[in-house]
Amino acid sequence: MIEPDPRVAEGKTNKEPRAAKPAGEAGAAADAASLQAELARVATERDTYLDHLKRLQAEFDNYRKRVQRDSEQLRKLAAEDVIAALLPVVDNMYRACSAAERHDEGQVVEGVERVTGQLVALLGGQGLGELPVSPGDAFDPTIHEAVMAQPSADHEEGTIVSILERGYTLHDKLLRPARVIVAGRPAG
Repeated sequence: MIEPDPRVAEGKTNKEPRAAKPAGEAGAAADAASLQAELARVATERDTYLDHLKRLQAEFDNYRKRVQRDSEQLRKLAAEDVIAALLPVVDNMYRACSAAERHDEGQVVEGVERVTGQLVALLGGQGLGELPVSPGDAFDPTIHEAVMAQPSADHEEGTIVSILERGYTLHDKLLRPARVIVAGRPAG
């Protein structure tokens, strides 16, 4: 805050020669200049940090996009390997279909069972595992999905009566639960 000139308050005119600035005013001007210099330095530092932050943000965005692109490409390559491994199974299925027209039923069933074994082995090599489920096993909601409950005199309540779809794991992680029919209370 600027203080009023004491000469004006005493009624003195401005025509009188001015004395040298008091030490307080010179100190205030020096402080103001020092603050201006500090403000300029801080503004420059702020601009430098802001520029660095913007560059870092742009680099991170580029990195994120590159990782996403690489991940997509890796997924496509992995699918390519699996599909290439499945092609012999597809060929064998076509052979089984054409053999069904020329051979008896027993040979066709045997051929389809071989192709199924080939497919299961191929998928097993990719980390697929079948959940071991049999009628009479206790129902486990962590690996089984109960499609319906059926009254049964042959099975205890809460046990599996039949399996509608097999369950699978992929690299020891549940991929699909086994879909089962569970024994309920017997009717009557």
